[in-house]
This record gives sequence, structure tokens and C-alpha cells, in this order.
Amino acid sequence: MSEKSARITSLPMIPPEEPHGAIDHAELRALGLDPARVLDFSANINPYGPSPRVREALAAVDVARYPDRHALALRDALAAHHALEPDHILVSNGTAELIWLVALAFLRPGDTALVLGPTFGEYARAARIARGRVVEWRARPEDHFAYRPNEIAAVLTATAPRLCFLCSPNNPTGQICPPDALAAWADAHPNTLFVVDEAYINFVPDLESALALKRENILVLRSMTKDYALAGLRLGYAVGPRPLVDALRRVQPPWSVNAAAQAAGLAALSDPDHLRATVAATLAEKDIFVRRLRDLGLNVLPSRTHFFLVEVGDAGAFRSTLLTRGILVRDCTSFGLPSYVRLATRRPEENQSLISNLQSLSSLETGD
Repeated sequence: MSEKSARITSLPMIPPEEPHGAIDHAELRALGLDPARVLDFSANINPYGPSPRVREALAAVDVARYPDRHALALRDALAAHHALEPDHILVSNGTAELIWLVALAFLRPGDTALVLGPTFGEYARAARIARGRVVEWRARPEDHFAYRPNEIAAVLTATAPRLCFLCSPNNPTGQICPPDALAAWADAHPNTLFVVDEAYINFVPDLESALALKRENILVLRSMTKDYALAGLRLGYAVGPRPLVDALRRVQPPWSVNAAAQAAGLAALSDPDHLRATVAATLAEKDIFVRRLRDLGLNVLPSRTHFFLVEVGDAGAFRSTLLTRGILVRDCTSFGLPSYVRLATRRPEENQSLISNLQSLSSLETGD
């Protein structure tokens, strides 16, 4: 083996990919299923799609031109939306990119990253790839996976992490982090950067953003792929103090956000009525959906947002059975929850299709 090859093989082991929701085209191909005909309850996206203005904006994009590297127009619009200066905002290729940029910019080998789980797997994976030490505090099913602020405060004191990742509303549990608890943690641990993923905050209209806390060690991550239904374009942004945002900007790849995504983001922001109406419709339908699932005898856990956990016994088998019927749900085994699936509310007729399939399967099991 050459010296060069020896150096390559001695690199640290890279963690495996994290399983995620949404359609896996290779899996569907192997099963002979048409992706366009699969009802996807596994992705937590606005089921009513983007504003019509988005499609109009996309039609006008000149794909032969380079995009604005700094997304100035979109940053200006987001700054006005949040009543901030543009240099407090970094536009990104989805929230996932931001998570990796945070790990790259702020974690040194051996630094501790605290993750409040069960939650999105990319927080821990990005920290490990940056050669950080990951510590997890886990919420418990007997609490419906709610946060326990005093326990978390004790872990913060014991570990003194460089980063603390938390998601509010949390994926997959739908629980929120109490703002007063977050403020107390940030004040007690000024050397810890609290990275607050608010990808789903617009699905909880009365929830106060961590931005309102105005702490110098809080960085907020936002997604436009969920509420504005731009998942196919990948679009997100970070909001925080100038030094934190500038650090992320310095490690972000050039031309990270393409022209179509920038145009779509501007168009989506210009139509707040579409967002309000579709979120309200989704949340109203969620109440009906949850009630019908409970009528079938399923244990649906409380959630503040449009997605929620359902206890089904064997999550993998449950998912596989429904997928043969053209319905995809999120197996939560990768979150460490092998007896739960996550469902995201869809349009009324689609939710009814899932209910009807569950009733059919129940009848088959009982022989009725």
C-alpha cells in the first residue's frame, strides 16, 4: 500500500447517513411503485403547496445566469419580515446545510455538543463529522416527550457544551421548548451557543420565537421548505447576532442557494395570506385526523404542530404494510422510537384514504 493510500485509510470513520422522511425513489423503484402515486405522510410539509406566486416567479428565472452569491434581495425581504438588519441573516440551501455550517464554524475536535432528543438526526451527525463529542438528553414517553427544563439545566452544567442543539417545535415529537427555560439556560451558560431549529414554528401560530429573547448566544434556524412548501428547491436561513452569522457566511460554499430558490423565497414571502390560510386549514384538519385515528384505537401523542407520533407496536412492519398500499409513513426507529410512527397531516381526502386503509387492515386482522 502506498503512503498516500495509507493516509486516506487512516481518516476518522464517517458516521453513516441518517434516515429521513419523504420518498426514497430507489426503494419505490425496487417495489415497483410510482412515486407520483404514493401518498406521503412522512414529510412534514404544508399539504396545500406553495403560493401560486411561486410558480409564476419560477417561470421567469434565467437559469443561464449565476445566482446572487449573497442572496441580497431575499436577505432584504427576510430582514424586513423579522424587523432586523440584513447582516443578521444568512440564506442557505435548506436548514440541513445550516446545521453542518454550525458544526464546521463553531465545533473544534473534542468539543461537546449537547442534543436535546429524540430529535432530527443531523444535529448529532454533523457534530460527529466535525469530531465533536455528542451528549444527548432524551425526553421520555411518559411525559409525551416534553422537555424537562431542570434536568436539562443540570446536564448543561455538568457538560459545559460548546453547542446545544434543540428543535422547537421538535421533530418528531411536536413538543415545544419553553422560552423562559431557554432564556435561563442561555444566561447561565454564556459560553454555550444555543442553536434553535424553528423549522416548524409557523405551524404553531401562538409560539414566540427564540429571536424575541435577544440573547447573544442564541442562533435561530428557519426553513422555508416546510411552511412555504419549497422542499424541492431547498431553502432556509439563519438569524442571529452579526458575529455568529458572519462566521457561518465564511464557511458557506459559494453559490449555495440557486436562483430558483431565491426567486421562490421572495415570491412566497410576498403572499402571507396563502401561508396563513393553508396553515389554518392544516391545523383544523389535524384535529379531525387525530380524532379519527384515536377512534381506531391508536395511541396518538399530543403535539403542538401538524405532525404527531402514533404508537403502533412494530413501526417498521407498520410502515412496510402501508407502503404496499401506496401510503408512506415515517418509521421512527432511527429516532430511537421503534414502536412509533410519525404522521403529518395532509388534505382531508388524503387523510381519509389513510383512515380507510387502516380500517381495512384492521378488518383483515380480525377476520370481519
